[in-house]
Amino acid sequence: MDWPIFDGHNDTLFELYLPEAGKERSFFIQSDVGHLDLPRARAGGLGGGFFAVYLASPPSADQPERPAEGPFCMPLPEALDLGYSQRIALAMSGLLFRLEAEAQGALKVVRDARELRTCLEQGVVAAILHFEGAEAIDPGLEALDLFYQAGLRSLGPVWSRPNAFGHGVPFAYPHSPDTGPGLTAAGQDLIRACNRLGIMIDLSHLNEAGFWDVARISTAPLVATHSNAHALCPSSRNLTDKQLAAIRESDGMVGLNFAVSFLRPDGRQDAATPISIMVDHVLYLVEQLGIDRVGFGSDFDGATIPQAIGDVRGLPHLMAALAEHFGPEDLRKLAYANWVRVLAKTWREG
Repeated sequence: MDWPIFDGHNDTLFELYLPEAGKERSFFIQSDVGHLDLPRARAGGLGGGFFAVYLASPPSADQPERPAEGPFCMPLPEALDLGYSQRIALAMSGLLFRLEAEAQGALKVVRDARELRTCLEQGVVAAILHFEGAEAIDPGLEALDLFYQAGLRSLGPVWSRPNAFGHGVPFAYPHSPDTGPGLTAAGQDLIRACNRLGIMIDLSHLNEAGFWDVARISTAPLVATHSNAHALCPSSRNLTDKQLAAIRESDGMVGLNFAVSFLRPDGRQDAATPISIMVDHVLYLVEQLGIDRVGFGSDFDGATIPQAIGDVRGLPHLMAALAEHFGPEDLRKLAYANWVRVLAKTWREG
């Protein structure tokens, strides 16, 4: 049976809001640019996902290109200004709500598990508003309740750069995720406030010290929306076995990142990466976490993904490869049910 696929991460809002010259596109018209639009989502069986608000550094910031192969350790851009961050976050959040208004019922920004389940059952693309980094939240957390009321239901305390709440993990290979200090006092308050509101906390870009701070403080399941197994690809962005064990104990989950440099054992930015390597990570994550705690977190529109997937229309190819290892019920869990479970638990809806 073909299951709707729920995806833990995409950067489509950023690509629509600030496209490269010549790569402008509409979310409602099928394109060969990028990875995701509504027609391609339907063709690929995408039932929904986390739509990330990613705040790029200002154009004046000098950010070198990531090398095609390791070893490397990329310098991180400087922390962002609160005013700049809030302006961009408001604009990108507003873009998602405009897409919802223009979709004529084909896309819905969901705020609870009931809405999510209904969308998946009815073939409506379910979008969760996610902040990839909390730069738009002031250290006093006055803006957090406002963004929650607007629809924010998932938050990564940091994208890899440092901010008022903690320190992200730099892009480095081969490298441990243990790269510096953890959460600040404001970051610890942020975790408690997210627990109070029922905002999911995404660990994907936190360094290891920050990960353990969240594990110590949070009362919610530990979730990494788009990360892979460090044992198979020793990138700083991937999770160690010890971290995976903590996620398992919390009854959380991990979404498989499709970025080739986080999949390949050699860490190369090489799109000629076979689907079998993606399957290897899923099998390893299931071994470490259990079948109920693994899903997908593609990083569509934010990463180089395997040519064999291409874009969202390639999701059935991944499911077909996984069907050689898993039965129908386990495929249902990997496709969407595990995400529904952990979100309902995080949002305290049972």
